Amino acid sequence: MLFSLNKYDFVFIHREAAPIGPPIFEWLITKLFRKRVIYDFDDAIWISNTSEANHWVARIKWHGKVAHICRWAHKVSVGNRYLFEYAQQYNKSVVLNPTTIDTEALHNRTKLVTNSGKIIIGWTGTHSTLSYLRELLPILQNLEKKFHFEFCVIADRPPTWTLKSMRFIPWKKATEVEDLLQFDIGVMPLTDDRWAKGKCGFKALQYMALGIPPIVSPVGVNQEIVEQGRNGFLCSSSADWAQALSALFSEAELRTQLGKNARKTVESKYSVLANAENFVQLFSDRLAKS
Repeated sequence: MLFSLNKYDFVFIHREAAPIGPPIFEWLITKLFRKRVIYDFDDAIWISNTSEANHWVARIKWHGKVAHICRWAHKVSVGNRYLFEYAQQYNKSVVLNPTTIDTEALHNRTKLVTNSGKIIIGWTGTHSTLSYLRELLPILQNLEKKFHFEFCVIADRPPTWTLKSMRFIPWKKATEVEDLLQFDIGVMPLTDDRWAKGKCGFKALQYMALGIPPIVSPVGVNQEIVEQGRNGFLCSSSADWAQALSALFSEAELRTQLGKNARKTVESKYSVLANAENFVQLFSDRLAKS
């Protein structure tokens, strides 16, 4: 593609041009071909985040290249304030573009809340983030003694741990929304560390767009997306999680109201439609509002 760059005014790079090694392609694009790069990232990718799933490649990731690409870029687009502050150290033309949800063509239905049947708590993500669920296991084990519910995990690989209430669903693009609509409650636990602060709340936003009340850890952008008791719950301690889950188990009307407010939040602040102008302004000579 390097040899076709003359046709274009901008080059949009998400995260990196190549997953390993130094920023060779970015240097060629900006310094040799002198093209204006829009550099976009939605994780704290300058931090080494080693797990069992990626430890073999972490040593050759060249995390330091993020700062170089920020310096060379015409503009930098980031998904939350934490990433914004990092990028601004190297480039003053930084635009805050939150994670957006397609509420028109994809996440265009909402959960039908009923009083009958088994309550389903749900989580979705990749196998590399399944570790975040470990803090919920003892809480769910205690709740299993009091309530009749199912804990549904959607991922590309099943968890290595077991839980009496757990059901695993392999992630499939074709059935993703249909699978998510089974949830009555969506959870997003996180550890409070630098890597988690860089996350842009996609799980929570997916739940919310479908009218599913979220329960999340108050880490990073989650604190901006979720308003306590209005469109979901922010939970720091085991007691917080148990209390929020118990309340939503018991009160269908509460699930309904939080779900409606959650959908409204996504439509007004985190939908593709709400952020279209801000994104399009990336490809202009003026800096969009951040």
